[in-house]
Amino acid sequence: MNKFLLTIAFVLFAGLASAQHRGGHFTSGRFQADMEQYITQNAGLTPAEAEVFFPVYSEMLKKQRTLHDKMKNLKRIKPATDAECRNNIRQCDELELEMKKLQKIYHEKFMKILSPSKVFDILKAEDRFHRQAFRKAVCGNRNK
Repeated sequence: MNKFLLTIAFVLFAGLASAQHRGGHFTSGRFQADMEQYITQNAGLTPAEAEVFFPVYSEMLKKQRTLHDKMKNLKRIKPATDAECRNNIRQCDELELEMKKLQKIYHEKFMKILSPSKVFDILKAEDRFHRQAFRKAVCGNRNK
């Protein structure tokens, strides 16, 4: 789960760094469009499959962002007492579990609209896209 959250954070960072490296401004819409295009091509989605899949996928991402924002807020400022720290840690753990449950629910939804083989390819393509975006950001920052 921590890997998943780090991936989300790195992806957002990578998109921003990449856009800044090109002299542009990061837009989540452009990043989303690039990711959808990459997934469509690399998972071999037909236009009809993409049309059915991406609204459900976007719905999942929106819910994940909400959970991620809650965790980010809990981690932003260190609480003053051990009891408050304990509470924040437990809340973050619960949010991570909720994130994983959400992911499982949506994977099941995906497999109702596409074959499990297609969903597997989509998840693999998504992971590759995030890794490539991170590499671009890291390499782009080293060249400055």
